[in-house]
This record gives sequence, structure tokens and C-alpha cells, in this order.
Amino acid sequence: MAKSKSVFVCQECGYESSGWLGKCPACMQWNTFVEERTASSTKTAAKMDGPIKSVSLEDVQIGNEDRSTTGIEELDRVLGGGVVKGSLILIGGDPGIGKSTLLLQVCNTTHSGSKILYVSGEESVGQIKLRADRLKVKRKDLFIVSASNYESVAGLIDAEKPGLVVIDSIQTMYTDTITSAPGSVSQVREVTAALMKLAKSTGVTVMIVGHVTKDGAIAGPRVLEHMVDTVLYFEGDRHLSFRILRAVKNRFGSTNEIGIFEMRDSGLEEVTNPSEMMLSGRSNNVPGSAVVSSLEGTRPMLIEIQSLVCVTNFPAPRRMSTGVDFNRLTMLMAVLEKRVGLQLYNYDAYLNVVGGIRLDEPACDLGIAAAVASSFKNIPVSSDCVLIGEIGLTGEIRAVAQVEKRISEAVRLGFKSIVIPEGNMKMARQVKTTAGVAIIPVSNIQQALEIIFR
Repeated sequence: MAKSKSVFVCQECGYESSGWLGKCPACMQWNTFVEERTASSTKTAAKMDGPIKSVSLEDVQIGNEDRSTTGIEELDRVLGGGVVKGSLILIGGDPGIGKSTLLLQVCNTTHSGSKILYVSGEESVGQIKLRADRLKVKRKDLFIVSASNYESVAGLIDAEKPGLVVIDSIQTMYTDTITSAPGSVSQVREVTAALMKLAKSTGVTVMIVGHVTKDGAIAGPRVLEHMVDTVLYFEGDRHLSFRILRAVKNRFGSTNEIGIFEMRDSGLEEVTNPSEMMLSGRSNNVPGSAVVSSLEGTRPMLIEIQSLVCVTNFPAPRRMSTGVDFNRLTMLMAVLEKRVGLQLYNYDAYLNVVGGIRLDEPACDLGIAAAVASSFKNIPVSSDCVLIGEIGLTGEIRAVAQVEKRISEAVRLGFKSIVIPEGNMKMARQVKTTAGVAIIPVSNIQQALEIIFR
């Protein structure tokens, strides 16, 4: 016989306690415990699920993954080639970043071969229709409904038998088996578990939207990201036009791929040539500007880094960076002072990555150091030069991964001078270059700057 049970649940991490606590012992957050009532049963999980049986690994027969394309190449790239039938996909991002817009466009372009059901717990049917008209979404087999009760939605899915279901958003859904409010840890966990079971048992692909907290993490219990098959994050400033879709978990593909979109009046447009987009509007022969070749997944991108170094008016100089880790900038400036002799201790330094991209890989170190040195010396880096290399604390230029792709991208865009680590020259010789392209190996930062500024 089922009976009611009262527990206190942390709304940040999902930690449960029999009594109220002011501070969560798991995530160390204050005043996050909320009382929730759940229905528990005396039956064990084994009795509810029935008997289980193991299977020998050698006896398991598998076939090719049943994938369908979404009609959006950038999204298919991130997903690993398309949507796998029966998968559960979570898309998170800041408010207004374009999550609902992307999913409505997916509903219009996907090749599901059956009905598509768009469930919104935040908007009415009329509001969804207005957005669809703006995005020019016209599809007869696309059905929309405004609902937030899971049992009602599950009944509709059973009756309509769609191939793709979009839930916008998971924080608005609730189940009658739990008395807590929608968006609580218990509700999010139970509804996601029910959707996962539904997707695996019926083969319906389910895409759900997840709200994020002020720290950028998906709201609700951390177990939410463990339960789904794929987790996608929409990144970028909503005040800028460019968006990056990044896979942080993917059971059916790589987690290193990214998709780049541009937000326009007609919706999200794919950016098929990100390097050209990042370098558009670049000024030539201006001190403090350098071009680096960064690798996002399997995609090389040429990105401009800008630096401004000026005499400080404060007792302690300021160091500010946008798109690059602040500690990385501080370390590279220390290397320039110690190994090259640049007296930067009484200069303010500002660094910016153009286009709103965040650079985390160390292969961009040489470009960052060159931009800072260029601004300090007031000598421009050649406009047809690309810099590749990681800088160590002793000033050496260390080899980087997949230098062939980086060089090929620079050659494709017409750059004539490519500075790379000496340890990458063996692989660089295998790259086919056009006439007039010079690949210059360097072993340390001082040698690199002498070549760049000669």
C-alpha cells in the first residue's frame, strides 16, 4: 500500500534530507531546501519490473544506428550525423539564446517520416503559431499542444504515435505521482525518467529544453544530464548575432564538435565558413592584432585576437581578457617579461577574442603573446601571417595536435606565412600548399617574435 513520505530536497543539486537544513552539505548553497512529498511503495523495484536475465556479450546482435537527418547540417554535425531513433536529447542555454527557435526549425526540416509533436508548457498554441509564421514553418504533419501534465502528454503520444516529440521545457512538466511543484528536483527527475522509458520502449525521439541557472548549469538535479543520451549547450551572448551549439555529452558521437549559427529575423542561419566570418571586418597592419588557428572538434577556425597595452595610471596594472582565461594571459605576460625582456610590469593589458568565441586550447598561446608584444612595441603583425603554438614557462614553443588541418585552413583562406612549432614540421611537410606559402618553424618565443616583427 502506497503511503506519503515527506523529504527536504536541495533545489540546486538534489540532495535529500529528512529535516530542513540551512546549508546544503553537498553543494554548500544556503536556503535551497524545500519540503516535498512523494509517494513510496512497499514493493521492491525487482517485483515491479519483473524478473531479469543476463545475456552473454558474444550473443548480443547489433546493427547500424537508425539515424535521421534534421535538415540542419550544423546540428547534424554536433549530433554525430543525425538523430538516433529512440534517443533522449537535452538542449540547454541562457534565456533568449534561441533554443525554442532552433527546435521549431528542426520540426520544419527534419526527415522523421512520421508525425511531429511540439509540446510547450510555457506558451499558448497562438504564441507558437506566431513564431512559426515568423520562421516560415509550414508543415502539415507538425502538431502543437500547450500542456504541462506528463500523463496527458503521454496519452497524446500513445494516440498520435509521432516520430519526434519536442518538450519545451522540462522544468514546466509535472507528474501527478508527486505533489511537489513543477520545476522542483523531484518533478524534473521523475518526468525525465518517464520520458526516457517512453523513448526507449516506443522508439520515439524526444528532444527536451532545459533552463539554466545563473551559473550556466542546467537547472534541476545533476542526474538529469546523466539520464539523457545527448546534452547540447547553446552558447553566446544573446545581444550578439552568433551562437555556438556544443555537445558536452553524446552517447552516439563525439563531444568535441560544435555548430555555429547566426541569429537573424528569419531565425537561426547556419554558418558554413566560420573562419571567413570571424575575420570579416579585420583591419590590416594594425598593432595589437594577430590571427590564430584554433581547432574546435574536427573543425579548424581562424580567429583574430586583439590586444591593447598602455601605460597604467594606477599603482597596480590592470589585466582584462575576454574569450581567453585570465590566468593564461597573466602567465604568458610573465613569460614575455622573463624570457623576452618586455617590461610590462607598469602597463595595463586588455585582450579580446573577436566574434565572441572562447579559446581554451593552448595552441593559441603564440598568437596571444604576439598580439600583446605587437601592441607593446607598436609594431603590427603581418596581415597574411597565422600563428600556431603552445608556449611553455621556459619560453619554448611546444608542438600542437592536428597541425595539418590548421595549416590547410590557413592556406585555403589565402595566408602566405604560417608560423608553427618546430616539433610539428614533420607533419607539416605532408600538407599540400600553394606557391608562395611559407611554413616557418620556431623553437622558442624569442625566436618567434624576431621572425614575426622582422
